[in-house]
Amino acid sequence: MSNDKPSRRDLMKPVQLLGLAFAAALFSGVIALFSMGFFQSISADQRAHVLVVSGVIAGIAFIATLVTIALLILAVDPNQIAKQIDRPVLYDKEPESDDKPEA
Repeated sequence: MSNDKPSRRDLMKPVQLLGLAFAAALFSGVIALFSMGFFQSISADQRAHVLVVSGVIAGIAFIATLVTIALLILAVDPNQIAKQIDRPVLYDKEPESDDKPEA
């Protein structure tokens, strides 16, 4: 039997998660370089300091993104991914009608 729905592993491949974390780190590192004036006329010592600070910021962003994504994946129940939802999610659960109809 062929299952058309992708599995949880297919949805959250580790390489894709690492790529997302790397992209966030690269973005934060480049923003730090621009905001600290790396591309302006500054001395060599200041450029070295800016590179170190940008590297630290990029590393923190990489680790924070990985931890956040990992915690979000842990919050998802694998059985819930395959379950079909046919009503709005934020509504209260429908009450069970155990009561007998009034005549």
